[in-house]
This record gives sequence, structure tokens and C-alpha cells, in this order.
Amino acid sequence: MVIKTPLLVEQHLHGAFGIDFNKAEVNDVLRVAEKLRERGIGFFFPTLVTDSVENIKRRISVIKEAAKSSKSILGIHLEGIFINPEKKGIHNPEHFLSLTIENYKLIEDEFIKIVTLAPELDEGLIDYLKSKGVKVQAGHCVGGDLSKVDGVTHLFNAMSGISHRGKSTALSALVDDVYTEIIADGVHVSDDALKLVFKAKDKVILISDALPITHSDMKETIFADSKIYYDGEKATSADGTIAGSTTLLDGIVKRLIKLDLFKPEYIENVYHYHGIEPVGEIVWTK
Repeated sequence: MVIKTPLLVEQHLHGAFGIDFNKAEVNDVLRVAEKLRERGIGFFFPTLVTDSVENIKRRISVIKEAAKSSKSILGIHLEGIFINPEKKGIHNPEHFLSLTIENYKLIEDEFIKIVTLAPELDEGLIDYLKSKGVKVQAGHCVGGDLSKVDGVTHLFNAMSGISHRGKSTALSALVDDVYTEIIADGVHVSDDALKLVFKAKDKVILISDALPITHSDMKETIFADSKIYYDGEKATSADGTIAGSTTLLDGIVKRLIKLDLFKPEYIENVYHYHGIEPVGEIVWTK
């Protein structure tokens, strides 16, 4: 079986090859861009995890500078700061801020293209972000009202699960007309759950949520102020919380093709989401 797709677009990636976007300098970001391109990942949104306002501003500056030398970098995905402590995952709640316009202006930059936040805690920030053309995604949250967001961040992970009574984030993500990220690495979401999502949704966006430890010799690292351990299959904090993926997007696509769960639109969707024309061609074989 032969499948053709455009170049992959990764909109949720914290780093790889030993490089952490929350710590990286310009050459580090460019090195990731080059190595991703070799794997068919033509474009990406470096994703910043919760951190201090000062360091987030510093890394935004670094990524913007790198983007001057690489057309692969489409913008920044800001995940964290504006999330719900009830679903913090490994994010450090010491850095969380209320969802106000004033707080966003502390780190605001036109290169931020996606913001993950908890809509149930909104204090006017969502409308402001949308007025600026920023994609707003519900993530690390418990609310079921997704009426104001564009998408959902890593479905099922760090959100209220499916409920047969009332609303929940995961249930609304499946039934509402929003784009939905999912980590199909075989660790974050079971294959049966993937089948349910693929039957229920057309607007699926494949992501890796890859960690800096991905495709490196590292067995442990500090990420989001937590020590992360890699056992060869998954990366977790000391208390067993899954920290992110250790499989890049091309590996996820290959896995889905092998399982007969892949459709080319899962790659095309991210182009549609961001309003850009598909670029290039990759030939995949089973």
C-alpha cells in the first residue's frame, strides 16, 4: 500500500534530540528544524511549557530569531501559564497566571500563534486572543464549554474525561465542531480510544507532544521544573505522571499506517487549521 501526503506539520513539540525549547538558544532551534526536516516534518510550532514570565519572553525572542533563518518555524505554541491546576500534569503551578488580558500582555508577542488554556477559568483572555488571530485551544482543563475555542490540546490527556451525564472536555471535543489534537504514540491513548476518535471526528490533528529526551541518549532530564525519567517506552515524572511523548510525528504516522488507522486528511487537517496551502510530498508504504 502506498500513501501520499504533504510534508508533516507539527504544532505541538517541546523539543527533541536533547534540545528543550524552554532552554534552547538560536542554533539549538535551528538544529531541531534541520533534523525534523530530514524526517519529513517540514514545519513546526516550537511549544513552550509553563515557565517564568522572564524565561518565556527570553525563549520567544530566541525562537523568533531562529525563524529568520528557517522557514520551517511557523510560530510559537504557548502551552501552560493559563491552565487549570486541577489538570496541571507536570506543569509547575508556581508559574500559573489568571486568564486576563493584562497577564497575557506580560509575554505577548505576534509570533505566538497557538495558546493552550483552560476556558472555564477565562476572564476575557479568549476574546482578546481571537481578536489577534491567535488559535485558542482547550487543554489542561475540566470545562465542557468549547464554544469559544478553535481546538483541543492532546485529547483525553490532562482534561476531564468522557461522561455520560453532563458535559466534559473530552466529550465536547468529540461532538463539537473543533479541531482536536491527539497523541497516537500508543502510550498516551489506547488504540481502541483512537478508533473511537477517528470514527467520531474528521477534524483530527496528529501531534507528538515530544519531549527534549526524544531521539537522544538521555535517560533522565529536567523538564518543566520536574525530573523526567525515560524507561525506553515512556517518559514520566517521579510520581509516574506521563510527561510527553518520545515518538516524533513521522514515527506516529508510520505506526498508524501499520495499524490501518491512518488517513491522509490527518496530515492535511493541520494545513487547513492554520489556513496554509499544503507543501511537498511524502510517499509512505506499509
